[in-house]
Amino acid sequence: MEFSNQLTLEQEFKMQVWREEVRHLSQPEAQEYLLKVMHQLMVKDNLIKNLLKP
Repeated sequence: MEFSNQLTLEQEFKMQVWREEVRHLSQPEAQEYLLKVMHQLMVKDNLIKNLLKP
């Protein structure tokens, strides 16, 4: 199985949309948002680890 660290064109577009969205956040809003995203990434990591267990 081959993995790539490159984003698809659709993902690049979504990233540009997010850049525009977060540009207008205050620092406290950005910090809260970052913590929520990090939490979701950790949950995703845990789900993947559990799915890959034999």
